[in-house]
Amino acid sequence: MFAVVRTGGKQYRVAAEQKIIVDRLQGDVGDTVQLGDILAIGEGGELKDVADQVVSAEIVAQPKGDKIIVFKKKRRHGYRRRNGHRQLLTVLKITAIGKAGAKAPKAAKAEAAPAAEAAEPAEKPAKAAKAPKAEAAETPAAEKKAPAKKAAKPKTDAE
Repeated sequence: MFAVVRTGGKQYRVAAEQKIIVDRLQGDVGDTVQLGDILAIGEGGELKDVADQVVSAEIVAQPKGDKIIVFKKKRRHGYRRRNGHRQLLTVLKITAIGKAGAKAPKAAKAEAAPAAEAAEPAEKPAKAAKAPKAEAAETPAAEKKAPAKKAAKPKTDAE
């Protein structure tokens, strides 16, 4: 089964378990995204109705493309400009092509993991642990400064 999807203003012909490189999409590595703008779905030479179909994909990586040099020049005017650009990309692995009701099992795991991580830092009191260290650090510094002021020599008329 194959599908033709549009993302980032470009069209891609995809099949299950295929990797494609598209313009940057929102999400982290391991997240599941659904490509909703489907132009055609078929198997062999037959096309199916795309009304309730979705293409699910997993984000494999979020790299940058190769550097492109943009060089502008006008002859005999001393005008030269050199700029560079690296396009932000997303590598997708197509996991499923099918009905909208079918969800990928990895999506539920990805949503549960951030919720568990967010609960842990809220339970730890960070300020209470740092307060005694700060008081200990202030005391020796005050003692070191005090003898330095007492040891200062008075100026004489000869100097």
